[in-house]
Amino acid sequence: MIKVEKFVFNQWQQNTYLVYDETNEGVLIDCGVFYPEEGDRLVKFIKDNNIEIKYLLNTHLHIDHVMGNRFVFETLGLKATAHEADLPVLRQAPQYAVALGLEATVEPPEDINFVNHNDVVKFGNTEIKVLHIPGHSPGHVAYLFEENNIAMVGDILFRESIGRTDLPYGNYDQLIEGIKNNLLCLNDELVIYSGHGPETSIGFERMNNPYLRNL
Repeated sequence: MIKVEKFVFNQWQQNTYLVYDETNEGVLIDCGVFYPEEGDRLVKFIKDNNIEIKYLLNTHLHIDHVMGNRFVFETLGLKATAHEADLPVLRQAPQYAVALGLEATVEPPEDINFVNHNDVVKFGNTEIKVLHIPGHSPGHVAYLFEENNIAMVGDILFRESIGRTDLPYGNYDQLIEGIKNNLLCLNDELVIYSGHGPETSIGFERMNNPYLRNL
């Protein structure tokens, strides 16, 4: 049985997830740590619960989702894992940070591990299936915990909305097609954990999301 802990970090109120199972092994998904107190809170939870973090998984590499990558590398010794197609997005992060007045404080390491569609990531007694769903960014992936009936989808899908496609490398048609073929085919009870805001479910979005009603 897995447990999901959500931390809301940085200026974008980004959801950082820590998922762990009965073996006390776990993964971090989209670590958005920016302020020192955020990092302290994350590390305290890990230590207090005696969790061994096996992977840092990125759904995508936009600045708000990679702010904590260097922190995780320096604190836990873990390189990020993401899809290679998002490397151009990652390389823009430091310049984007400066443009936003964040100085050079956001410098996520470019040395990352790559995953592809249908890859399986394992920790403890848990398996995660990788689903490549571009459109918000070219290398965006979702992490599907099939046996636990949950998915971590980053900025692909939100409660009654979808991810932006007006950013560089965005593609609306690609995003809608990816949601249709990879997420809406899943069962209605499957819980969706998004990169911002509250969780939702496939069934709720199928019925209430204005972008998905006619699919």
